[in-house]
Amino acid sequence: MATPDQRKDVRTALAAAFGRARIGPFQPLVGGTSGASIYRFDVGARTYALRLEPERIALQNRQRHYACMSLASDAGAAPKVRFADAEAGVSIIDYIAGRPMAEHPAGPLGLMRALGALMMKVRAAGTFPDMGSYPELIGGLLAGLDASGQFPVGGLATHISGLARIQKALPWEASTLGPSHNDPNPRNILFDGERLWLIDWELAARNDPLTDVAILSNDLANSPESESALLEAAFGRPADRLTHVRLQVMKQLTRLFYGCIILENFTLATAPVVDEAAIATPAAFRSAVAGGRFASGSREAGYAFARMCLNTFAADLETSEFETALSLASRG
Repeated sequence: MATPDQRKDVRTALAAAFGRARIGPFQPLVGGTSGASIYRFDVGARTYALRLEPERIALQNRQRHYACMSLASDAGAAPKVRFADAEAGVSIIDYIAGRPMAEHPAGPLGLMRALGALMMKVRAAGTFPDMGSYPELIGGLLAGLDASGQFPVGGLATHISGLARIQKALPWEASTLGPSHNDPNPRNILFDGERLWLIDWELAARNDPLTDVAILSNDLANSPESESALLEAAFGRPADRLTHVRLQVMKQLTRLFYGCIILENFTLATAPVVDEAAIATPAAFRSAVAGGRFASGSREAGYAFARMCLNTFAADLETSEFETALSLASRG
């Protein structure tokens, strides 16, 4: 709560949400990458989270963020929103004490089904604001990264041509888009011991219905069986072949998105030096994290993850499996 204006906005938010109830002390929460200041506090026996957006976040983006978060809260996908003022950049939600998802009582496949059910709640959340074409957004990020000097001249040519191939094969139809979190990575999923919740809605908008499933599949589905369980729960029916192949294409798009948007925060002067072998494949990256090579949540881990995403995108473009998926998806 750095400025007098922020303190005034917080007092207004607390009064609107809780009236004259006694407010407990604020405790800072760490671990996010958005730049927001987040605190937990108690009102009676209940615990809440207060979030203050950084001033650099444009008002239109805060408005989209809060609109999506509120709709998702009403749909039961996000914790209950008690107060949200986009102009002030202040929100208050129920605090969820997270536990490891590995403790999910239904086991790995049950967790995949629970994640799919959570995505179904997101898709039923109502009309999210638009953020434009996802492939065009990625194209802009990729062009900025190409001009940043982080890569040698021509170092991203494969990525640029690969994105163009995907855009040609999968025209973006606004009529097919729906509510999407757009960043359901494990750090944004909370398990309270009984059910799952999604937090951090700043990237949420209308998008392809497979976007969230693709991100979850890349991060958490470690077998065709788990991916099928995730898909079936997300859409309420077994997935047909076209859905499976479109998912493979969307998985590559989301990898490219993460690689670009994370590396946007680095320059040549600040980029860590990482072992290329540790970022060659998703399996290599996971092994490096498990072995303590990258500290969870560190800048080095974020940089390594982004580079791994770009490496995987480029490598998978050359496989016969991706060629087949792209060909079949274009016919759908």
